[in-house]
Amino acid sequence: MYKKTNSILEELANVRLNKEPENFVESRASHIIDSAINLVHYIRENFDSQTAYTLEKKFNSAIKNLDSKKFRRGVNRLKELKDVKNSLIVKQGEFKNED
Repeated sequence: MYKKTNSILEELANVRLNKEPENFVESRASHIIDSAINLVHYIRENFDSQTAYTLEKKFNSAIKNLDSKKFRRGVNRLKELKDVKNSLIVKQGEFKNED
């Protein structure tokens, strides 16, 4: 006789989920905290120290105040400053001072 095996999807569909709120909160919080830590590491590795500090402060403030728009506004402000800075950079030889 052949033994019937279930696919992974069938096994997952048959798994009983523990719906105790404490376990759900613990699991979700753990994943969110790990993601936040990874984001902070990414910010520190990819931005200068002043920008990283500003982004971390905005991120923490957004969580504290339950307002994700606060972080988005901070990131958009940094993008705008970067665009302005890039538009103001004059390549050597393109600008002649007329005295």
